[in-house]
Amino acid sequence: MSTIRFEASLFKIGSWTLLRLPKSASAKLPSRGMTMVQGTINGFRFQAALEPDGKGSHWFKLDKTMRKTVGADVGDTVMLAIEPVKEWPEPNVPADLKKALAVVPQAHSLWMDITPMARWDWIRWIGSTKQPETRRRRIETALSKLKAGDRRPCCFNRTVCTEPYVSNNGVLLEPTSTTAAKAK
Repeated sequence: MSTIRFEASLFKIGSWTLLRLPKSASAKLPSRGMTMVQGTINGFRFQAALEPDGKGSHWFKLDKTMRKTVGADVGDTVMLAIEPVKEWPEPNVPADLKKALAVVPQAHSLWMDITPMARWDWIRWIGSTKQPETRRRRIETALSKLKAGDRRPCCFNRTVCTEPYVSNNGVLLEPTSTTAAKAK
């Protein structure tokens, strides 16, 4: 696949600084679901998981370190050059899921056998709620399904936004700010 080049502006939703790909750039990706990419922002190398926005495009979060490295903040336009990666990195397994897997050997065994992309899907499904009780039930369900040999979450729509702090009903919220505050 060839390099996808585009410009995009940084914006805020709540306390998060995000970058949404233009639909024309997103359409060149191999999936409407989460896609792992590598490339450059303003010439600086990065790798990120692009989350679907629920509207046919993708987005990702830029933390403070990344914003400082690329020399951009909310309201600034950056230049990107990205390519999908075939080999997904291992996801960061949340502590509660890691602890639960440790006490169910059959589930842990299958967890170690599935692909990193499948592990990303399980983590996205479990984390797509703000409610602690719902999260706890999803971990229990995941353990049960993994123990039964299920390699992926059932009926999980990979094309919706699963980050509950910046989405509603699977759709990325509208920006709360598109201009950088220039406080002195």
